[in-house]
Amino acid sequence: MSLRFLFIDFNSFFASVEQQENPTFRGKPIAVVPVMSENTSCIAASYEAKKFGIKTGTSAREAKERCPEITILGARPSVYVQYHHRLVDVVESCIPVHTVKSIDEMACELSGSQKNKVNAITLAKKIKQEIAKHVGDQIQSSIGIAPNIFLAKTASDMQKPNGLVVIEQNDLPAILFSLELSDLTGIGRNMTKRLFRNGIYTVEQLWNAEREILHKVWGGIEGDRMYERLRGIEVATPPTHHTTIGHSHVLSPAERTMDNAVAVMHRILQKAAMRLRKLGYRTSMIAADIRFYDKKDWNDVITISETSDTLQLTNALKALLERKPFMKEKPLQVGVTLLNLTPEKEHTRSMFDDEDRSSALSSAVDELNLRFGKTALYFGGAHTALESSPAKIAFNHIPDIEVEDGKGGRVKKKKKKAANNIDNFTDFEVS
Repeated sequence: MSLRFLFIDFNSFFASVEQQENPTFRGKPIAVVPVMSENTSCIAASYEAKKFGIKTGTSAREAKERCPEITILGARPSVYVQYHHRLVDVVESCIPVHTVKSIDEMACELSGSQKNKVNAITLAKKIKQEIAKHVGDQIQSSIGIAPNIFLAKTASDMQKPNGLVVIEQNDLPAILFSLELSDLTGIGRNMTKRLFRNGIYTVEQLWNAEREILHKVWGGIEGDRMYERLRGIEVATPPTHHTTIGHSHVLSPAERTMDNAVAVMHRILQKAAMRLRKLGYRTSMIAADIRFYDKKDWNDVITISETSDTLQLTNALKALLERKPFMKEKPLQVGVTLLNLTPEKEHTRSMFDDEDRSSALSSAVDELNLRFGKTALYFGGAHTALESSPAKIAFNHIPDIEVEDGKGGRVKKKKKKAANNIDNFTDFEVS
């Protein structure tokens, strides 16, 4: 079985972007956090910081204790997304991108003479050179080359930073036996426990396990897929179906009142509704939750008719909040999640609701906000929280900055004219 895939993993991506953007950070320990607070945790650390044991999940307070000279930076999702797209373009100039796995990972399929080991290595080196030339020399990557995507990703993790590892078919399985189970994609903490319960403690034991055993451990076909992936077979996976869409937000000190917390919940509901429509889904259930200082929690769900209309979702959230008992403690974090998602194409229209009218309203709101920014048109419940809950960055999610952070323009005259074309709609604020 020949080499088939090349996998690129950009090392310490968010921290590397910050070092590329600001030369004063180069060669120095830095960490990126989602919000500037000592109670938050690092979502990325430069390799200079990793030498002090600072990694993803380390609290900002602990990072400073481990490395007093570290620079803590607030995340800039829009910048990281811009770099991601630039990197995709550069890689595409060398070889077509087969799959974007996350904001800092992508896989490319080799073809023809590229499947030859020497040529594949030459291609990998060219990709690194083009990235340094066109994006920046601080953006380093580890590249793995193997018969399937799973093993190519595994190879990319075997040598960091700036690594290049090839796994050929005749290298299997011995090349994998020095790895821990947790080094393999798809084996997290819970799966490791399940493997242990079934007497599988090493990658060698995993490799030698019968297909039926892995089917049992994984509880289904994913175990069969793991069996084949370990042997270099590229396994087709079904298309992803979104099951939930939601946002959560840790309240800033100024937001820690119930009135402000409710406003933030309306803000993140409106963001989730816009994402829902852009992804082509409807929802029939909303969950809301509030976490308080004393570790108390309130959460509730409400079932509604299938919809993607922000007005209907807003009314449902209001009904949910009316059911919340009085709590004197200060709120610390809020969240809103849309559940039971149905693809728009599978939706059965109601005989009674005027769906065309509500869809026209939602489309008009989305168009205005994409063009002019998130404060162009919004439901009044979010009025005091328009700058709350900015786009969040996660390695497995590439945010649509226009949708999640409202990075539209601010064209006042056109905005007012466009807003005036929407008649007879209540509970709106136009900036």
